[in-house]
Formats: sequence, structure tokens, C-alpha cells
Amino acid sequence: MIAARTEPSMQGSAKPRTGRLIINADDWGRDREVTDRTLDCILCGSLSSVSAMVFMTDSERAADIARQRGIDAGLHLNFTTPFSTPGTRSRLLDHHNRVAGYLRGSRLAQAVFHPGLVPSFEYLVAAQLDEFGRLYGKAPGRLDGHHHMHLCANVVLARLLPPSTIVRRNFSFQAGEKSIGNRIYRSVIDRILARRHRLTDFFFSLEPLAPPERLQRIFDLSRRFVVEVENHACEPAEYLFLTHGGIRELVGDCPIAPRFEIGWSGKAQR
Repeated sequence: MIAARTEPSMQGSAKPRTGRLIINADDWGRDREVTDRTLDCILCGSLSSVSAMVFMTDSERAADIARQRGIDAGLHLNFTTPFSTPGTRSRLLDHHNRVAGYLRGSRLAQAVFHPGLVPSFEYLVAAQLDEFGRLYGKAPGRLDGHHHMHLCANVVLARLLPPSTIVRRNFSFQAGEKSIGNRIYRSVIDRILARRHRLTDFFFSLEPLAPPERLQRIFDLSRRFVVEVENHACEPAEYLFLTHGGIRELVGDCPIAPRFEIGWSGKAQR
């Protein structure tokens, strides 16, 4: 996984702030515990937005909470974890089982386009877009994927994601952290995405939380670039970090954005 650009030095910069720090929580609505823990982080002011799962046990309640509280929610496409809403239609489950079996069957499956699964991928994306619209009262303006499978070849090459939406890019790494083949592949995927979608400049995970210098470097990048940091509030260490002031100590004068907003060039909307 590779950034579109290598990490620049922030030392000696006297330019005004032009970036944005977006802290986004995945799996909103997966179950009651995940939703409640994520809501705790939102109420602490530690999150910008959430990525919502549909056809899960707490999807309905999570959507009600998001609408009532004005929480910025995007769609967290799910191709790998079983849908858990009681009464989910059998056709949807059949398509999901086919796709999940393929993607979980090999580490390389994500990178290989499977012609025989084109109808299943199309059906799953369309069904989840429709369900998000039903739950949230509008189409999602932002999409990413559970286990990052929105970046698989069958989704990206078939152009299944709505154009002009914000789409999560590949993870960002410094030069030398991954093999040249890995970096080239992920760079190609990001370039394809950028033709039709809006991307952040950098994307990282909150974990590992140690050493703190790692997160400090990430947060410092947001002084000049749009940076998304994903997290999972159901993870105890991340939950404590987000609710007990740990993140506030590190972000310093790099404020957490109140919403997930970027422009076409990756520059923050102000």
C-alpha cells in the first residue's frame, strides 16, 4: 500500500494551514456494541464521520441515530462478512456467499478480475446503495469497503462506484515500506480511482498507537494535506485512546475536521 506522494518534511514550514484531519470510524451499524462505542467517540469530539454497514443487526438503529444527530455517514460496502439482518432476502445472501467465498479464498483474489462474478458484484453494490438510500434518506456521497474490498478488481475495473463520490484510497506508506510490485499495483488502483472519484491525499489506520511519534507524523501531515485516519471503536485500545483524551494530546493544533469533506484535487473545502 502506497501513498500517491511520499511524506514531505513539515519542519520549517510557515505556510498557513491548508489541510484537513479526518478521523473516520468504520463498521457503524454492524451491531449494537459497535454503534454505541462509536457514538461515545463522536460525543467526545474525537471523530469526523462514520462509515455505515447495511443489512446488519444494528443498521436501522444506527441510521436513526445518525439522522437525528446529524452524523456524517458514508457507505461501508461489505463483500466479506455475512449480512446479519433477520429476513435478509435469499438472493442477496446467495450473491454475497459467492463473492465472499472468492475474496476470502486467496490473498490474490482481490487483484484478479473474475468475469463469472460480475453479476454478483453488480447486484451487491446496487443493493447496498439502495439500502443506504432507504436508511439514510439520500445516496451516499462517500464510499469505502469492509476489509478494503471496495478496491478489488471486480469493483474498480467495472466502475461500480458512483462517479464524483469520495472513495477511500489505498493505505499510505513511506518509501521502502512495501515491495516495488506492491507499490506499483496500489498506485495504479489509486490513479484509476482518481479519474472518477475524489480522494484524500493520504490514508492511514489509527493503529498501531505506539510509538506516539508515528501518529504525530500523521497528524502533522494534515497541516498541508487532506488526511483520513480510519479507526474501529470496538477495539478496546482505540476506544480508550479516542474517549480518554489520548488523541487530543497528539493532534495539538491540528484540529479534527467536523465532517468528511474534500474537493476534487484532494484540497479541503473551507
